[in-house]
Amino acid sequence: MYTGKIVFSQVMEHLPLHLFHQCVERYRGNFKVKEFSCLDQYLCMAFAQLTYRESLRDIEACLRAQQGKLYHMGIRASVSRNNLANANRVRDWRIYADLALGLIQTARKLYANDQFGVELENTVYALDATTIDLCLSLFPWASFRKSKGAIKLHTLLDLRGNIPTFIHISDGKLHEVKTLDLLPVEPGAFYVMDRGYLHFKRLYRITQSCAFFVIRAKTNLKCRRIYSHPVDRTTGLICDQTIQLTGLCQAKDYPDKLRRVKYYDAETDKTLVFLTNNFELPALTIAKLYRCRWQVELFFKWIKQNLRIKTFYGTSENAVKAQVWIAISVYVLVAIMKKRLKIEASLYTMLQVLSVTIFERMPVLQALTEQDSKTITDDNSNQLILFS
Repeated sequence: MYTGKIVFSQVMEHLPLHLFHQCVERYRGNFKVKEFSCLDQYLCMAFAQLTYRESLRDIEACLRAQQGKLYHMGIRASVSRNNLANANRVRDWRIYADLALGLIQTARKLYANDQFGVELENTVYALDATTIDLCLSLFPWASFRKSKGAIKLHTLLDLRGNIPTFIHISDGKLHEVKTLDLLPVEPGAFYVMDRGYLHFKRLYRITQSCAFFVIRAKTNLKCRRIYSHPVDRTTGLICDQTIQLTGLCQAKDYPDKLRRVKYYDAETDKTLVFLTNNFELPALTIAKLYRCRWQVELFFKWIKQNLRIKTFYGTSENAVKAQVWIAISVYVLVAIMKKRLKIEASLYTMLQVLSVTIFERMPVLQALTEQDSKTITDDNSNQLILFS
């Protein structure tokens, strides 16, 4: 009989406590705190993410039902809705933002050699944003429309491992293109974006930083063709051109040449036009890179379905941001565990298994890799056969 650590503790073993305490000290998270420290808060919130708790009342009820195991989970203080609510409202959300960013750096090293569908040595990022609707009367700081509140999650996703490397949480009014002003540009990397980010002055900064972009063009693009490269039309390519912008403002904002690739996607029956500042890669690779941008859409869909970021435990801005960053850190923590333990199951399967085994005393590797048992059928069963 296994008498070791419970599953939750084994998951939290991958949390670098030295990094966590550095983040807490940086923002004085435990200043004048006698009980229910930042670590207690994080462990309770991580438990809520892993077990899909819907409210503070759920968290309190479930943890108090397992009172004898709280010490083994690392929780040293009594758990109550009041303690959690106060901590979420007061403890600086940047503690958990810095923690998540530290975990992201660890995860990126583990997933550095993963493939994402295109044979390319450069780092490839997909940039996009998703909107999370909120009730304006409960979240008055999250302005979006006249009678509707929302926050936006601006995310830069590393396509190797689908690890978010940059996240900015804003109210719903912030336009996506302004995220380019906050974006850390990595020389030699590719940034794949939808046409909502088409702003030539900002794109020129990426070029000046020795990085590359692939973005969809708008229909009102004014340009002059300089040269047409030969293409294989059987691959879906229509044209591969070197162009110069001719619009008054566009030419001023982006004075260099650009590459224009036109591609017909047979799967969606759409003709797409891409702009890029890379003239070395084959035109078909440019089209494939943009197709990989869909991974960020799937990432948003996945975290909304599997993490608690659509219903919030607090209504203050600090509570919302803290919950989102803790959710991201839990996602990355499970991704790190998956790589370190060489688990073949998907992140979705891992989260589902962890949600029902979190208090069990069993090796976590056994819980996440155990094969399905064979179903034994009884030939003498009296169950009626519906289909013969």
